[in-house]
Amino acid sequence: RMQEYDIIVLGTGLKECILSGLMSQSGKKVLHIDKNPYYGGESASISPLEQLYKKFKVPGPAKTMGRGKEWNIDLIPKFFMANGELVKILVHTEVTRYLDFKVVEGSYVYKAGKVHKVPGTEEEAQASDLMGMFDKRRFKKLLLFALNFDVRNPRTYQDMDPNKTTTRDLFCRFDLGLDVMEFTGHAIALHSSENYLDQPCLETIRRIKLYSESLSRHNPSPYIYPVYGLGELPQGFARLSAEYGGTFLLNRAVDEIVMDNGKVKAVKSDGKLFHCKQLICDPSYVPNRVRKVGRVIRVICLLNHPVKNTHDANSCQIILPQAQLNRKSDIYISVVSYAHNVASDGVYIATVSTTVETSNPEKEVQPGLELLEPIMQKFVSVHNLVVPNEDGKRSQIFVSRSYDSTNHFETECEDIKDMYHRITGAELRLGHILIFLHTGVFYLLHRRLLKV
Repeated sequence: RMQEYDIIVLGTGLKECILSGLMSQSGKKVLHIDKNPYYGGESASISPLEQLYKKFKVPGPAKTMGRGKEWNIDLIPKFFMANGELVKILVHTEVTRYLDFKVVEGSYVYKAGKVHKVPGTEEEAQASDLMGMFDKRRFKKLLLFALNFDVRNPRTYQDMDPNKTTTRDLFCRFDLGLDVMEFTGHAIALHSSENYLDQPCLETIRRIKLYSESLSRHNPSPYIYPVYGLGELPQGFARLSAEYGGTFLLNRAVDEIVMDNGKVKAVKSDGKLFHCKQLICDPSYVPNRVRKVGRVIRVICLLNHPVKNTHDANSCQIILPQAQLNRKSDIYISVVSYAHNVASDGVYIATVSTTVETSNPEKEVQPGLELLEPIMQKFVSVHNLVVPNEDGKRSQIFVSRSYDSTNHFETECEDIKDMYHRITGAELRLGHILIFLHTGVFYLLHRRLLKV
């Protein structure tokens, strides 16, 4: 017996789930299959704690680690920018009804062996120990310029052409010192290498504006993270899908992708044939359709103390800009804890990640690990970074990129938008969404609900 679907999605990673949700919502008949018995694929959330030790073949855990069920450890932890597009996409799919977000308590940057708070507002700039008096003044001018910038209003360009003027020229225009350029480019605009300096400044202005706007209403950082961790998202999408008449099947082997004249025709799973017009999947289902472009190392560390110099934050993001360590790419650290209901009381989960540049990846993340000492337990993984060989227009097979080393979702959001465009031929456009942050708890309201 044959079953017909518009779209079949293989893998329940966040990107696959979001695309599946958007497709179901637009009226497509969607079947979602995962070969694993759990949600999330490569970016799964591990619970109970014993499971993490087993996965990494590490003996333990000790009894002092509390109840295993209190733990949800994300293998690829990433934070959301509060006003970022990905949050707007999540609100648009309405999956946000099934989860709560909490604001991350700090955003830090590494300089000369120590971590410093990233200044994202004029007040923070004034109090910052990253710059002297003159640099503070110049940086505040840049911040104000970015906040007032409106791409539709050339009067806000201050005689620059945002599509031609390079970021380097923009920074020169504001007379920024090298230190200020470094934390602005890497910890605020979240560029992971120096290439951005010679590209048009529009994107960097947009990113500075996004960071600063996400900080509004006196939040300690622009980042948010789901209570109980990222594992809540795929489960939320499974519930959402059911409402739209979609189907989620876990623990199902994918035997074959059936092609007809170079185009996808069906998926064979556990001996059954499911027909489809389009296929969306993560790279693990189609190893012959992707190529390796690099490697990522991630080290999950369990700590029984907050990270030094982060003002005892229960959660935070730390960026180590590459130039500080004579590297080509930045090192990222995300810290979460019992405050987000992902660990036992008093325990912190800090994950250090970077793009591998040498044959000794563990040595590369050492500067990050040193900031976290003492560490109770480390879990190390090195993964290939893979990208699809083709855009999928001919085969109608659309493959996501593997997750990069950043600890925020900005780059993954680009991949989602790009895939959406290739799958539907349309741009992903979202209505106005108002986002309220109230004393550290996250509220989302659609503007259409606010017709007064």
